[in-house]
Amino acid sequence: MPKPGPREVEHEITVSAPATAVYRLIAEVENWPRIFPPTIHVDHVEKGDRTERIRIWATANGEAKNWTSRRTLDPEELRIGFRQEVSAPPVAEMGGTWVIEPVSDTVSRIRLLHDYRAVDDDPAGLAWIDEAVDRNSRSELAALKENVERAVASEELTFSFEDTVQIAGSAKDVYDFVNDAHLWAERLPHVASVRLDEDTPGLQTLEMDTRAKDGSTHTTKSYRVTFPHRKIAYKQVTLPALMTLHTGYWTFAENDAGVAASSQHTVTINTENITRVLGADATVADAREYVQAALSTNSRATLGHARDYAEARA
Repeated sequence: MPKPGPREVEHEITVSAPATAVYRLIAEVENWPRIFPPTIHVDHVEKGDRTERIRIWATANGEAKNWTSRRTLDPEELRIGFRQEVSAPPVAEMGGTWVIEPVSDTVSRIRLLHDYRAVDDDPAGLAWIDEAVDRNSRSELAALKENVERAVASEELTFSFEDTVQIAGSAKDVYDFVNDAHLWAERLPHVASVRLDEDTPGLQTLEMDTRAKDGSTHTTKSYRVTFPHRKIAYKQVTLPALMTLHTGYWTFAENDAGVAASSQHTVTINTENITRVLGADATVADAREYVQAALSTNSRATLGHARDYAEARA
């Protein structure tokens, strides 16, 4: 059992990318769900030139948590300090620093420093934090290395797209339809079964069996963060074979004609499975087209049923 009291730890990794590119990727928190496996969603609460407050939703030891942090940005020294403002138990307080060090013009070292305490200096709580920080730090640094190096090597593997449907109804009714995913098996033909948990209000775990065009079903798991009645952000953590990443959000923007409901996706193609899934002659472009068609079909089907639901209630 670890000794109670404050703890200071450090993790590091070397990446084949310029230090300024690495700094920029870490500084732009909107991209975190794409590059850090534990991160579900990040929102700015306040934003200045060098300081900001952000709210983070992420998993730790398999549990979804959220907290608010203050960050200090130093682009000249390539350092980013952070301090949790509102921590989630068993964490009493936590902070640290990202330090990006140039090794050469094309190689850099990333150091991730943490300091933290457990609530009431509880040894069991400290052991939980030790494990979560170590696992997440290793995971974050490995993912950062992979994603930074992939971005430098090729931009064609990661792409985003959006589908929008105009609905003559209220944003609340459309939001409710998407939010109430536990009813999707009854409401959506392409959904075979659903398991939805929301132990913390606004933070959902969604597992779903979805039917493909060929009649087969595949299981996916996502974490969702809800912002009534304007947005639902999500990150898929159990992925189909052709994807190594799938994040996105639903948005509900009221206008003079009702509400514009949109489904946005960001995807990274898993090149290792293209041949197995699509055939020996398939290319990355084929995989992008296939994935976008599949996701858009389901999104537009969901938005279509949401439109019927909201317009019937208007």
